[in-house]
Amino acid sequence: MKEHFLSSSVRRERDYVRQYEYLVLTVSPEDSLPEARRLLVEHSEYGKWELERSVLYLGGGRRFWLRRRVTQVQRTV
Repeated sequence: MKEHFLSSSVRRERDYVRQYEYLVLTVSPEDSLPEARRLLVEHSEYGKWELERSVLYLGGGRRFWLRRRVTQVQRTV
């Protein structure tokens, strides 16, 4: 399994108001599907990621796009 972060400057037309950061999880056909599901659950519960898109390829590989909103902290001092 590979994890790949996309830069937070990536914007899509439907996300013009909010800015998201993206995590792409690639699962090869040799990898265990339960292990991939466990990893997705951990990212969603603890990292506040949400599943945006998933693709199943002909060879059995899978790719999942996760996103989370970029929070901007403002100084109060």
